[in-house]
Amino acid sequence: MKSAKMRWLNALGEPSDPIPEGRMTLVSRFFHPEFDGELYYQVNGPATAQRVMMVFPKEIHSPCPAVVVPFYFPEAMLGINPYRKDDLSRYVDVDMMYHLVKRGYITISADAFHLTYYKSDRNRGDFTRWQEAAEHLLADHPNWTGMGKLVSDTKLLIDALEADERVDASRIGIAGHSLGGKMAMYTGCLDDRVKAILSSDPGILWDRTNWRDIWYWGDKVDSLITQGMDHADLLGAGQTPFCLLAGDFDNEESGQMMLRAPGFLLEDARLKIINHATGHRPPPAVLQEGYDFLDTYLK
Repeated sequence: MKSAKMRWLNALGEPSDPIPEGRMTLVSRFFHPEFDGELYYQVNGPATAQRVMMVFPKEIHSPCPAVVVPFYFPEAMLGINPYRKDDLSRYVDVDMMYHLVKRGYITISADAFHLTYYKSDRNRGDFTRWQEAAEHLLADHPNWTGMGKLVSDTKLLIDALEADERVDASRIGIAGHSLGGKMAMYTGCLDDRVKAILSSDPGILWDRTNWRDIWYWGDKVDSLITQGMDHADLLGAGQTPFCLLAGDFDNEESGQMMLRAPGFLLEDARLKIINHATGHRPPPAVLQEGYDFLDTYLK
């Protein structure tokens, strides 16, 4: 009988061509009064690369814990664009990279595949890019899924942290909001190098959000449901400490699903839900409580 983790990995599928080793090329360094940063290009396919930002506390005296922060593009999770004056006000208060670097973590994020897989003249914020990129991805890799690609690219960020001597590779976590929360949940549950997960309002029930979109699971969702695979099953596959910030797409029903995760004890401290019920975006105090959860397992 296949392990739960292998069932999920098999469901995500695999690319038609092997993924390269994630070679990193340093492009530039940038500086801010509260952190320092580095910009890279990282190979993430035979003909593609993702733009990666790593951000560091001002003073590093020994290897630091680190957190991967997946999202649409890294500047949104940093809250600033160090190279030009973009208006990033819509991401104020969910800029997790900035919050976490101030807590002493090294953080890393990258452009998602809607910006890297298929060249487009559309604006970065045009959601049509997701549809177009996913259509090209699946045409090239019919045995893969959009969710599989998102996990693959996020795992490359863990590779980058693990290879960096400034990072304590035994203390790597992952945190994300919305799309980033989905990526954090999947990658954290399926990669043993991740020691704690913070996921903000990903919509963990199949019918609560857009899991059927082509850039996630597409029409495979019905097959997963038929096989009895839900996100309680995913949490049990990894048994990684998991904190859910519920607000809109997640609610107390999401918490009840979490309690069904195999391998966790009743009232297990490794599973936590904070249901602020104030909408999709968590209030600052709720985010800080989520970061406290990460601290428990990473510091």
